[in-house]
Amino acid sequence: MVTSGENENQRTIDLWYGARKHTMDEGRAVTARSVQSKEQVQTGTGEQGMKIAIQGEPGSFSHEAAMNLVADAVIVPFSLSADAFAAVSNGSVEAAVIPIENSLAGSVSEHFDLLLTHDVKIERETLLRIRHNLIAISGTSTGQIDRVFSHPVALAQCRRFLAEHPRMEAFAFYDTAGSVKQLVELRDRHAAAIASEAAAHYYGAQILHAGIEDNPENYTRFFLIKRRVDTVQNPEANKISLAFSVENRPGSLVDALAGFSKLGTNLTKIESRPVHGSPWEYIFYVDCQIRPDQENSVLLEVLKPHCAMVKELGRYQEARLLSEVSRQAGRRKTDGI
Repeated sequence: MVTSGENENQRTIDLWYGARKHTMDEGRAVTARSVQSKEQVQTGTGEQGMKIAIQGEPGSFSHEAAMNLVADAVIVPFSLSADAFAAVSNGSVEAAVIPIENSLAGSVSEHFDLLLTHDVKIERETLLRIRHNLIAISGTSTGQIDRVFSHPVALAQCRRFLAEHPRMEAFAFYDTAGSVKQLVELRDRHAAAIASEAAAHYYGAQILHAGIEDNPENYTRFFLIKRRVDTVQNPEANKISLAFSVENRPGSLVDALAGFSKLGTNLTKIESRPVHGSPWEYIFYVDCQIRPDQENSVLLEVLKPHCAMVKELGRYQEARLLSEVSRQAGRRKTDGI
């Protein structure tokens, strides 16, 4: 027999998954000089900063990454990544910031496909430390929480915390920052969200527990992409991303990769994606470290004899963790440089 309390709980959950979760201001610009609070961030399209599309809500990790890349950005949120790419292609925004890879969850496969099918190019990359927080309505205590909402990847990265709080039932939601937005809109004091500190500040919510991720070595790599004709080449670029497909013959992939070795190029990543409409055929995506003075055409010419298709996705300066930069600075100081 279903009790009245169970019915009420189900009605509350239904509200979370109702139409209101789709009320994001899609395609509407949000000035992003500060991600401190919703009240401090104005909306509108008359600002002078670069208009940057993101997938997700204001206050999301993508929003934070965009701020790191372009301090005076005007953020234009979209619910779908494909729409963010389309906005770049049709010129309604100047750029987009997209996550491409997480150090724990792996690659964002859809974004590799979109990079291939749109006439865009990677101009810059950044690394963002992902810190998850349990966020609730101001004045709520941990003991009141029995439901936790967030993106499935965020929930998976906080399994230990959730296991230590068996009262809290996890529910997948469409976006980390979106779960905070919905939490505040519903004023649900028995629910919490897992999201960034920026999201808590932006929507005026309270952090109950900070840094609840299982593994602190949690980083996401983001690309700043622009239309190919608008991309500015960085003379200090030391990394290149390529997509290619090999001919269907024995040893073709080995031959293609051998070309990188002959040039002394360090291959830092390789990823394969199926070709849509052609079962068991694949596109390979690679990242390579290169010399700043190395011509783009050299790598392309090495690949072409072994490949049916080659596309350069971008040439940019490799992002490094602050800890790595500090270690290298310390070594230079020790060496007297």
